[in-house]
Amino acid sequence: MAFEKIFLNARFDGGSRHHIAVKDGRIAAITPVDESPAANEAIDLNNALVVPGFVEGHIHLDTSFYGDAWRPHKPCTNGFDVHERVAFQAENMAEAAPMDVRARNQLDLCIGHGTTQMRSHVMVDGSVGLKSLETILRVREEYRDLIDIQLVAFPQSGILASPGTPQLLDEAIGLGADLVGGLDPASFDRDVEKHLDVVFGVAGKHGVDVDIHLHDMGTLGAFEIEQIAARTRALGMEGHVAVSHAYGLGDISADHLKKMAELLARSGVAIMTNAPGARPFPPILALRNAGVTVFSGNDNIRDSWWPYGDGDMLRRATTLGYRSGFNIDEELRTAFDVITEAGAKALRLAGYGLRVGAKADFVTLNAGHVPEAVVAVPQGRAVYKAGMLVASNGKMVGRHR
Repeated sequence: MAFEKIFLNARFDGGSRHHIAVKDGRIAAITPVDESPAANEAIDLNNALVVPGFVEGHIHLDTSFYGDAWRPHKPCTNGFDVHERVAFQAENMAEAAPMDVRARNQLDLCIGHGTTQMRSHVMVDGSVGLKSLETILRVREEYRDLIDIQLVAFPQSGILASPGTPQLLDEAIGLGADLVGGLDPASFDRDVEKHLDVVFGVAGKHGVDVDIHLHDMGTLGAFEIEQIAARTRALGMEGHVAVSHAYGLGDISADHLKKMAELLARSGVAIMTNAPGARPFPPILALRNAGVTVFSGNDNIRDSWWPYGDGDMLRRATTLGYRSGFNIDEELRTAFDVITEAGAKALRLAGYGLRVGAKADFVTLNAGHVPEAVVAVPQGRAVYKAGMLVASNGKMVGRHR
């Protein structure tokens, strides 16, 4: 029996070389190079390093200005303030290019760098209703053959502070959102319990996962995480809840952190960090050593929160490693795991990785091994989705609908 495609001379991390056979968009066989299975099409990867497609675990397709006119960053008037940043975002969005155009620009950027799986938060609250979600759902359908996208109904303007938002979050899941989100239950909505009542209520009603933005620092942030973990365990949702940012884990004592890490591991609550500049962030190794799933994403790309971002998850791994003080090969592989296998676990992705039966989603890199790739961030990549070439040298080659 002939396979649809055979990718010849793929080099895996560690140096072993293999042929990768693909059928029906999945890896059907991984064979030694001295075997040559029959296939309708053969593609020689010329000994390039082959890695799984990157997992973009946290991004905002509706609010990026990438590809639009440059918008100078507006600093907060008195230190970082989520309310003020949300107000700046509303001002900028009113003058921005159409959302679908900006979302496509951002998707092309991310796919071009090797992202094949994504979780995007999309505003759903009293300020925008369901309009943003409806737009991003249409774009997701256009790109369905190029990237798999989970969408989080994200109450950027709060839940209790934004009239009508609880009902909108409920409607958003029915419309096609995959998860329900939240935002700083204490500092933004000023009522942790009522905020979580809504979030976990919608999740329970529809049987979906939860991903909550949490910017609050120190012991306040830690307290909110404790409450989220308690809800998760009480409702039997271990493995179905994530906390994004969780800055507070980066500025508490070592003893307190150890207790929080153990609590998160018992509760199966994953932590997303993009290791943003000039802010504390969750200690990756301490959490992972306790059994916590830590994943990552680019978060905002050239939007109202900061002017940075290039959509490259491999460069994000570099940032994670640099800010964490990772130097030895094992640590560099940890940074890479955060943007691949750990991301797949947090997003509960079925059929991920370089293994028989998994989706044939992979990236070729000009590097000797994963540690070198993390520090060198090599360009000239080829990106394959279900065994089809979708991007090369940072440019899309697939055609979206």
